[in-house]
Amino acid sequence: MKGLILVESGDVLAAIRGFLKQLLETGTVDALLVPMETPAGTVTPALVADPALLDAANPLAPVMGLNAARMAGKVSIREPRGRIGVVLRPCELRALVELVKLQQASLDDLVTIGVDCVGTYDVPVYLGKRLEIGDQRSWRELYDHLLSNPQSPVSDLRDACQMCEKPQVEEADVTLELFAGVDAGIPASLPNEIAENLPPLLSPPPAGGRKETIEKIAAARVQVRDARFAEMQKRLEDEGIESVLAACVRCHNCMTVCPICYCKTCLFKSPPFEHEPMQYLHWAQRKGAYRLPADTMLFHLTRLNHMVLSCVGCGMCTSNCPADLPVGRVFRTIGQQVQATFDYEPGRSVDEPLPLITFREDEWAEVGEE
Repeated sequence: MKGLILVESGDVLAAIRGFLKQLLETGTVDALLVPMETPAGTVTPALVADPALLDAANPLAPVMGLNAARMAGKVSIREPRGRIGVVLRPCELRALVELVKLQQASLDDLVTIGVDCVGTYDVPVYLGKRLEIGDQRSWRELYDHLLSNPQSPVSDLRDACQMCEKPQVEEADVTLELFAGVDAGIPASLPNEIAENLPPLLSPPPAGGRKETIEKIAAARVQVRDARFAEMQKRLEDEGIESVLAACVRCHNCMTVCPICYCKTCLFKSPPFEHEPMQYLHWAQRKGAYRLPADTMLFHLTRLNHMVLSCVGCGMCTSNCPADLPVGRVFRTIGQQVQATFDYEPGRSVDEPLPLITFREDEWAEVGEE
């Protein structure tokens, strides 16, 4: 069913908060995982069961401190569990799909609520804009810019957002179609069993140019993406990946914030990598000098091997690197080639199996083996 969430006095955020409150008040969901404003002005996911507290919900805040797909996995992975609504951006929805395939999340009792994304800032940039012009204006200015100048990139967005070719929600139980326009109301797509529980929505909504807007935004971002991939590919070929990532201090931030990197016990935090003091001395004596911390390149190559097919390009790794390394660009540049080899697009469909955990008896025949 398609409907229109009414917007009064131009307050888009208030309209979305009202819609989310209806989901709780009607018992459609038991709780909502949604970005919430903190008293300090930051925005963080929280699981909300009291509708009154949704006055602090802000799914429109153009900031991304973490990919909330991992939190969606935590509230859905095991039974018993409640019926939870999760409000996610497109890259978070794609990451959730990958986690479901990796058996780290379940869609059985989740209601996914996707919101078209105008892009996000790193936390310090967002806090500066929030103090300067206010949160709602920071989102509205970005939204209006994208809809009126879809081919003009916004240079201070996070690196991943500047080259995100999929800013729209494609698969969710409920979709808030912001790119169809919000002045007359927020177009929403939702299943009949949910719509029946809610106060009547205006239906059908006015025709909007969502598809055309998305195509223009995506085309501009693909240009940025391809230029940055080409630049990174040249660096990798000229310098080698070990040089590109040479400043790594193996803090594991990129691993910690990656929504797909889910191992409960990480190899790189286990005894095999807790070397004895004499081992370091032997390496130094053999080579003349031995870089510390150790195993930085092995760490990145192992993560690439594990993650590159499922990398959804959310850019959390880059945003949280203290050495300002282009980890996300490296992963996406290499990932594009690997994903093309397997004709696999992460997050495209929960029914599409992950190639590296799927066995086919005839698969070696494709490369000449009998």
